[in-house]
Amino acid sequence: MKLLPQDGELYVFAQSADRIAKERAMHNRQLKRLWARLKQLAGMTLTHQELLMKLGAARSQYPSGWRLVDVQVHDQNPTFTYRLKRDKLRQVRRREGRYLLRTNLTGSDPAELWRYYIQLTQVEEAFKNLKGDLAIRPIHQQKEARIEAHIFIAFLAYCLHVTLAQQLRAHAPGLTPRSVLEKFAAVQMIDVEIPTTDGRTITLTRHTEPEPELKLLLERLRLELPAQPPPKITTTQAETATPM
Repeated sequence: MKLLPQDGELYVFAQSADRIAKERAMHNRQLKRLWARLKQLAGMTLTHQELLMKLGAARSQYPSGWRLVDVQVHDQNPTFTYRLKRDKLRQVRRREGRYLLRTNLTGSDPAELWRYYIQLTQVEEAFKNLKGDLAIRPIHQQKEARIEAHIFIAFLAYCLHVTLAQQLRAHAPGLTPRSVLEKFAAVQMIDVEIPTTDGRTITLTRHTEPEPELKLLLERLRLELPAQPPPKITTTQAETATPM
């Protein structure tokens, strides 16, 4: 750390081995996929316009990997060359998992400042989940009570989201709540309606059976799908079927 009394600021240099490994894995994954895509495009027969569009799509899909690759498109024919920016890659490697924090809390312990920073990223992730995965926004309600109810339900959903993250950390590390919810989306509830000979309709509410991968996940999380509910007849159907 470096204290600057004239400015009343404190600079803290922080380095995390876990974050170095995490960020390096993310960069390697993007670079590997981008490199494979460029190799695939190099072997395709495309017009100049098609090549530019596909390269633009690759750039949008792998932004961090694109910054590490120099792509040159030929002006006269639909071909291109690409090479790895080794100097840029070494620079990125030196910065992975390393942070320079600036604060006016000059009397605080640097370790405590790092914990504050981690809490800040957790708060930002919470707002991202609320606005994205849980769709708290936009709010179309007009009355204050309904707006508060909307936010309250979203807060409860976020509590479940955090609880699921804690369960995954203990029983299925490597999975995120978002990926788990996507897996659970494959399980659907359906209503099967069976007409009877006396004019009534029996409704069977059934959920689809989970795939083997999802069954394993349920076992790891110690969760069970609810039992298939019994057949039912709606009140209107029952009244219609009752003799007068």
